Amino acid sequence: MNKQLAEFIGTFALVFLGCGTAAIGGMGTGATAVDLLGIASAFGFAIVAMAYGIGPVSGCHVNPAVSFGVFVAGRMGAVEMATYWIAQVLGALAGAAVLYIILSGKATGWTGGLGQNGWGPGYLGEYNTLSALVFEIVATFLFLVTILGVTHPFMPKGFAGVAIGLTLAAIHLVGINITGTSVNPARSIGPALVGFASNPKAVAQLWMFIVAPLIGAGLAGIFYREGALLDHPKA
Repeated sequence: MNKQLAEFIGTFALVFLGCGTAAIGGMGTGATAVDLLGIASAFGFAIVAMAYGIGPVSGCHVNPAVSFGVFVAGRMGAVEMATYWIAQVLGALAGAAVLYIILSGKATGWTGGLGQNGWGPGYLGEYNTLSALVFEIVATFLFLVTILGVTHPFMPKGFAGVAIGLTLAAIHLVGINITGTSVNPARSIGPALVGFASNPKAVAQLWMFIVAPLIGAGLAGIFYREGALLDHPKA
C-alpha cells in the first residue's frame, strides 16, 4: 500500500464512521439515539483505528490541515503534501458517497443530511461567523500541537494514535454545536459536495472549513519549526 492510497482509505474511514454516526445515529430515538458524546467518540475512535492501521504507511494525516501543519513544521515536502491533499479529498468524497447510497435506502425520516459542517441561523447552536471562525482556528491549532508533539522523535512510541484520537473527540465535544466540528477541510468538502442537492448552504460555507483549519495548522507548524515548543524540533 502506498502513502496516497493509505490516506484515501483513512479519510474514507473518518468520514464514513464519523459523519455516518452523526447522520444515521442522529436520526435515532430512544435506545437507537446517538448523542453528542457518541458522535465525538466515533470521530475519535476512527482516528485511533486508522492511526494504527495506516499510520506506519503514511503517518495517518487523513486531513489536509494536518498535512499542511506537518509541511510548515518542515517534516514533509510540498509535492508530497499536494498528493496527500488529493488523496484525502477523494477519500472524503468516496466516504460521503457511500453514506449517501446507504441513507438513500431509508424509507422515511432522512432529509439529506450527511454530517455537513456549518454555522448560523438554522444550524445547531446558531453561532455567528466570528464564533465559528475562532473555534475552528483554535481547535485546529490545539489538534496540531498534539499531533506534532506526540509524533516527534523525542516522544515515546506507540501511544500517538490514542492521544490524537482522544484530542479529536474532546474537540468535537466542544465544537459540535458550534460548527459540527471540522478542523479538517476534506471532512467538510466530502459531505458538502455529495449532499449539495439537499443542502447547498454547506457548499457556500466551505470557505470557513478550508481557511480556518489551515490557519490553525500553520500556526502550530510555525511554533514547532521555530522551536517554540520543543528545544530540538529538527532532530
